Amino acid sequence: MSLAIHPNFHISKNHKWRTCLAIIPSNRSYKSKTLTSMPCFTSLQPPSTSPLRIKTRGHVTRVAAAASAAGVLDDSTSEFEKRPKGWFWFRKWDSEDVASICWFVGIHVLAACAPFMLDSGAIRVAVVLGLLSGFGVTLGYHRLLCHRSFKLPKWLEYFFAYCGAHAFQRDPMFYVNTHVAHHKYTDTDRDPVAPIRGFWYSNLGWFCNNDYVASKCGEPKGGEYSKVSELKAQWFYRFLHDTYFWHPAALAALLYLRGGFSYLAWAMGMRAVVTHHFASLASSVSHKWGERPWDCPDTSTNNWWVAMLTLGEGWHNNHHAFQRSARHGFEWWQLDLTWELIRFLQFVGLATDVKLVSEADKRRMSLKWAKLKQKKNETVKQEQGNPREVSV
Repeated sequence: MSLAIHPNFHISKNHKWRTCLAIIPSNRSYKSKTLTSMPCFTSLQPPSTSPLRIKTRGHVTRVAAAASAAGVLDDSTSEFEKRPKGWFWFRKWDSEDVASICWFVGIHVLAACAPFMLDSGAIRVAVVLGLLSGFGVTLGYHRLLCHRSFKLPKWLEYFFAYCGAHAFQRDPMFYVNTHVAHHKYTDTDRDPVAPIRGFWYSNLGWFCNNDYVASKCGEPKGGEYSKVSELKAQWFYRFLHDTYFWHPAALAALLYLRGGFSYLAWAMGMRAVVTHHFASLASSVSHKWGERPWDCPDTSTNNWWVAMLTLGEGWHNNHHAFQRSARHGFEWWQLDLTWELIRFLQFVGLATDVKLVSEADKRRMSLKWAKLKQKKNETVKQEQGNPREVSV
C-alpha cells in the first residue's frame, strides 16, 4: 500500500492556520476526511526509504515515511488516531475525571443562572476573585512554578498557587507536569494539550482524562507526575493535590453563606467559567491564529485579544521563543498585566532573580533560527525531484 497526497486536497498557505495534510492510501477512493495535523505523524518510522518532508513557513518538519506493503501506516498510527469515535466518553473514568466533569457541569449551570439575578455586591466579589484566580494561574502556576522565571518567598508562592487552584485548571502538580510536557513535545502527538485534537479538547477535555494525559507525558498511569519532583517534595503541593476538589467546595459554601444564591452564581459560577476558558485560550487559540515575529519551530502565535483576556499570556510566540522570560509582552504596546504585577513585586523586594530577555538574546536566537532555516532549505533543495516533498 503506497501513500499519496490527494491532488484536490486544499492546503492553506496562511501560517495563521496550521492546516493538516490528508495522507491517504492511493489505492482507495478519496473521502473528505481530515486527519490530525502534521506533527502527529512524527512517530512513523521508515523501514528503509527516505522520509516525507513537509516544508512550512520557516522550517521543515519530518512528518511521515513511505509505508511498506505490509501496512506501516496502520501499525504506526498514533494512539489518538486508533481510538474509536466517542473515545472520550466511552472509556474507563477514574474518580478525578468524574469529579472534574461534575465540577465543570456545575459551574456552567451556575453561570447560566447568573444573568437572571443581578447583584452588584456579587459582581464585585466575582471580579476580585476572578483577578486573584487569574493571576494565580498566569503568575503562580505558569511563570513561577512551570518556568521558574523569578523567585518569591514561600508564603507568597503558596498564596498565588492557592489562588490558581480556584481557576479550575486543576492542582499545581497536575498543571505543571502537563505544561512541561507541552513545551517538550509542542505540536506533536506527545503534546497532551495540543490544539491538533480540536478546540474542545485543548480547552477543556484534557482536564478530565488523567490516564490519557499521563500516557502523553510518558507515564504509565495518572498521578505519577514524574516531571515535578520538586513540587512533590513539598507538603503544601501534596496537600493541595490530595484535597483539591474540597477547596472550591469550601469557597462555594462561604459565598452562599455570605450572599445567597446570587453570590454563588456570580462569584463561583460565572467567575470560574470565565477564568477557566480565558486561561485555556493560550493553549488553543494561540496555536492557531495570530502573528509570528519569532520563527521558532512550532505553531505558537501572538494574539493581542487573547493577551487582553489572559493577563498577558496571549503573547504566546514570544513565550515559546524565550520560555524562561518573566515578561511575555516584549514591546511597549504589548500589554502584559502579569509582568506588571511581577515588576511591582520586584520593586518592593518580594520578587527576586527575575529573568528577562536582552537584545543580545534576541539577536542570538534570531541568528540560530535563521541558520536552522537555511540548513533545512538546503536539505530540501537536495531532495528536489522527490515526489514526497510538498510545499505549503
